[in-house]
Amino acid sequence: MYTFLPLLVIALVLVFASLRVLNEYERGVIFRLGRVIRAKGPGIILLIPWIDRMVRVSLRVVTMDVPNQDVITRDNVSMKVNAVVYFRIVDPVKAVVEVEDYILATSQLAQTTLRSVCGGVEMDELLSHRDKVNSQLQAILDQHTDPWGVKVTTVEVKYIDLPQEMQRAMAKQAEAERERRAKVINAEGEFQAAARLTEAAAIIGKHPEAIQLRYLQTMREIAAESKASTLIPVPVDLLRLLSSPAPAGNDQKKEEKE
Repeated sequence: MYTFLPLLVIALVLVFASLRVLNEYERGVIFRLGRVIRAKGPGIILLIPWIDRMVRVSLRVVTMDVPNQDVITRDNVSMKVNAVVYFRIVDPVKAVVEVEDYILATSQLAQTTLRSVCGGVEMDELLSHRDKVNSQLQAILDQHTDPWGVKVTTVEVKYIDLPQEMQRAMAKQAEAERERRAKVINAEGEFQAAARLTEAAAIIGKHPEAIQLRYLQTMREIAAESKASTLIPVPVDLLRLLSSPAPAGNDQKKEEKE
């Protein structure tokens, strides 16, 4: 029995050395004597000791922060732009065989692509149409990383740092735009008020009795605001007779008497 004990120990060591456990989000790329066999997992993987070698690859989405990049836009505005890239491995074999470090390669490619794309657009387009720039960045990165087995799902421009003088210029522009809108709204209001007054004058011209109602309403408003005032209403017809010119017949009678 004791003669088989060393063999049993060696067998157990070989078994434990050949077993690998992969999580659900992991895959193992198997190399046998330097040649790629295939990707295995998840679960328990059995390897041939000293012959097989396994490289673990995670299939989870990787969030990578792209550091600030100095960018000069198409209209010669200097700024700093950073972004965030979301990608994952879709082909573990390519991610191990085709590129040495897919994370470093994707990071460097994202930096150069960010400078190139942002340098080809104007500042206003970069600020107002950021979704278009994000889509362009995602398409370029995904095209270049596809041979590596990497799928770029989303690219978002996170922060745009403008120079101080450009921020002041944009603040002045926004203030001028708000003043312009206020003047336009004021002019529209005056135009509508003048149109309404013209309609009211036309109605009063057709119906003179309407001015009497307006006169009484004005008197009530004055009486409500100032309680110490004493108002003596005067008929509007009397005011109209006093302000109207004398008839021509009275002038002729006066001339005949003289």
